[in-house]
Amino acid sequence: MENTKSLLIINLGSTSTKVAVSKSENILFTESVNHPAAELSQYRTIVDQYELRKNTILGVLAAKGLSLDEIDGVASRGGNMKPIPGGIYEISPAMIDDMKSGQFGQHPNMCGGIVAYAIGKERNIPALTVDPPTVDEMHVSARYSGIPQIKRQSSFHALNQKATARKIASKLGKNYEEVNLIVAHLGGGISVGAHRHGKVVDVNNALDGDGPFSPERAGSLPAGDLVKLCFSGEYSREQVLKLVQGGGGLVAYLGTTNGLEIEKRISEGDAAAAEVFEAMSYQIAKEIGACAAVLEGRVDAIALTGSLAYSARLTDSLKKKVSFIAQVLLDPGENEMAALAAGAMRYFNGEEPLATY
Repeated sequence: MENTKSLLIINLGSTSTKVAVSKSENILFTESVNHPAAELSQYRTIVDQYELRKNTILGVLAAKGLSLDEIDGVASRGGNMKPIPGGIYEISPAMIDDMKSGQFGQHPNMCGGIVAYAIGKERNIPALTVDPPTVDEMHVSARYSGIPQIKRQSSFHALNQKATARKIASKLGKNYEEVNLIVAHLGGGISVGAHRHGKVVDVNNALDGDGPFSPERAGSLPAGDLVKLCFSGEYSREQVLKLVQGGGGLVAYLGTTNGLEIEKRISEGDAAAAEVFEAMSYQIAKEIGACAAVLEGRVDAIALTGSLAYSARLTDSLKKKVSFIAQVLLDPGENEMAALAAGAMRYFNGEEPLATY
């Protein structure tokens, strides 16, 4: 018998509040409310935005003629918390304390988690998060950097990667836990993960660590040259960090993160744009090849997802480079709202138990 639970889905960005309602895993609507910089500047911290974000969410529901009385559960994209295995988690006071502490990083979705927890308590309904960005299932060998003081960390698009992997496994007629997959999330940041039987055993740190350069992140850099740049006296600590995260990659070379704009420039004969775009594809392909080595060549499929997976220029380039490893399948888009709904429904349907935080 089909489960007809109605779910409120929350996904907070730095300048937006995304709200969706799903029923039986089907998304009924998705609404994104943008917050002007002037509106957000009055809040000192992300947590201070609580009332604004909650009222925005309730306002979207009211505009759609819905109330919390019609909601059976709420799911929020995860904020920064301690490293944990992938899974479905009930948002708890301990989780909120870890997000508020800031020791695992700061992201607006920690406010989403606080809002979801409060709504869950008010309505006596489950408040869940699925595959937060700090999912860590890395093999012990993957943690070594070459310097004892630095450990490689798992920081990637876990929610979309895991959801995509499940969909690709289903297309192959298998369960996620039965396959070996390489999933490349191609967005503002790029993460390429080696999925072995349901675990992401290796993945590049897509935030500020390593891997391919992306529209706004530098990816792996020559270590010696980076050290020299840091001590050149020309850059502050904050400026270097900005080069690595937010000011690197396509925007550093071409002045924009907009893939459509770059493709237009290429079609109009911009040779420099074509060279940089192809270099990004080259680095992504290298990372996919590295994951194939991690999986010892036993790869059932390679999945390309994220917003840049809509780019035929990029996906065609990647297929030429890596299709010798395994078939390349596309699942474009961020798909975060649908992934949260699907994860929550696995819990409600008794298909997957809650993991322990």
